[in-house]
Amino acid sequence: MERHLDEKLQELKADILGMGGLVEHAIGASVEALKQLDRDAAEKVIASDKAIDELELAVDEKCLDLLALYQPMAVDLRFITMAMKIATDLERMADLAVDIAQRVIELAGKPLLKPLVDIPQLAMLTQKMTAEALDAFVNSDTQKAKKVILDDRAADALRNRVQEELINKYIAKDSSLIPRAMPLLLIARHLERVCDHATNIAEDVIYMVEAKVVKHHQERLSAPFN
Repeated sequence: MERHLDEKLQELKADILGMGGLVEHAIGASVEALKQLDRDAAEKVIASDKAIDELELAVDEKCLDLLALYQPMAVDLRFITMAMKIATDLERMADLAVDIAQRVIELAGKPLLKPLVDIPQLAMLTQKMTAEALDAFVNSDTQKAKKVILDDRAADALRNRVQEELINKYIAKDSSLIPRAMPLLLIARHLERVCDHATNIAEDVIYMVEAKVVKHHQERLSAPFN
């Protein structure tokens, strides 16, 4: 029975990884669509969301089956419950990639208000945090998870910088620029929210491995990990 559960847990981990790979691709594709203002690429991101939604439902169903059939304890129980939460975060990250793609469609065919500088930096950080959060999950790596959580501050700072520039340098001086500025404001917000979900995954990894709750308690990150 225990060996069979171990096999099922490995299958579940593979499912989360597969879902994570699709989400990483969607985020990257939405950012590339932005850089090129490519409507067709943006529409492909939107179309890809259905497969990720279906994977989330499949992961949830598998988790519930494992809970009912095996009544797992301790670390196995934490792994399964965190897998459900991580699948939810991944699905929401994919939704945010769709949101970015929709903003790209709004911008397509129009000249950009300004050269993209901080948004690509934020996008790179978003992709890095997403990849590292998934890597932390796969390897039960609490140190990498801790790094992801701390990186969220840089994401917030970049989002704030984009907002301040667009509002103070453009919108405040010329309200006619609002339709061209708003999609960029929203894209920065969407990217920062992806970082928030990567942070959620990292927090879940720490709980899964150490049974330590760091959500809303970042001062606990300074405590040594066992």
